[in-house]
Amino acid sequence: MAVLIVALHAAAAACAAAVLPGIAGAALAAALLALGLASAWTRALLRSGASVRAIELEGAEGTLELWNGERLAAPVAGRRYVSSLAVALAFGAPLRRTVFVSRDMLSAESFRLLRLWALWGKLPGVAAKQLAA
Repeated sequence: MAVLIVALHAAAAACAAAVLPGIAGAALAAALLALGLASAWTRALLRSGASVRAIELEGAEGTLELWNGERLAAPVAGRRYVSSLAVALAFGAPLRRTVFVSRDMLSAESFRLLRLWALWGKLPGVAAKQLAA
């Protein structure tokens, strides 16, 4: 993903340099390439201080642990995207951000539990009679 982001920004930089001759085109191309590198660093590689390191879900609430160690709690919005490849969770105020979790970011069992929680808002449980048996 990081390579794709940088490659697309490099293509945009090449287009800008081709359309705008001279120093203006070179400056715009350099800015677009720098933007691509910064975007790849923060979004794809998750290396900025505000990048999500862990998610804790409990009921309709979620707590995000950021890369810098800060913990932020917010309600998880009702709009969620769930597929066999990825889950997208939208967090409400005060965070107002969407967290995308792909299948290879978690173990198979953890990703299955995340998908179940995203679909139903709770995790599967075991009935008390089953526990006693």
